[in-house]
Amino acid sequence: MAAIHTLFSMQSSGNCYKPRLLMHELGIPFRIVEVEKGSGKTTAQDFLKLNPNAQVPLLVLPDGQPLAESNAMLLHLAEGSPLIPADAYDRALCYQWLFFEQYSHEPVIAVARNWLFLTPGGRVTMAHRIEEWQVKGHKALGVMEARLSVADFLAGPAFSIADIALYAYTHVAEDADYDLALYPGISAWLARIAARPRHVGIDWRPLA
Repeated sequence: MAAIHTLFSMQSSGNCYKPRLLMHELGIPFRIVEVEKGSGKTTAQDFLKLNPNAQVPLLVLPDGQPLAESNAMLLHLAEGSPLIPADAYDRALCYQWLFFEQYSHEPVIAVARNWLFLTPGGRVTMAHRIEEWQVKGHKALGVMEARLSVADFLAGPAFSIADIALYAYTHVAEDADYDLALYPGISAWLARIAARPRHVGIDWRPLA
């Protein structure tokens, strides 16, 4: 049997969804090792040898080398494919959106979704943060809307890993009380991505 990629993944996580979506898009064979939240798997010594940061996603390449951080996985897996723009400026814009996603988007929208949708009792526990999350999350969505109201995709004229990175948590932003109906450009972009022939949803996994 040919060696394949192994992804340590928590299925509800948008960060874990990114490499799954990309590998399915590119037809890269992979298997999933499910890591349940609070299971202690990521703090076990065998896992820490692969990722001392004790987090998923973690991708183990066919040669056994480990790779952490979801956007690093996107860059590695998409190397040489059309999902990284060939034009130097469009490629720089792609990287710009990857940094934006991890600095301005994910720390607000993903965190809000975790507490308000995934964590039992989280809405009560974090009630004091909801207004802040709304303000900062809508600011990030507004930045995306400014681009997507005049363009089909985020970086250059074609679908790229920038779109995958930001699709992951944007398409479930309503789980965290963000009204995406306020953003027609984003809504149309989400529909374009969902209509791609090799698109899969956040809960999809390969057959064992």
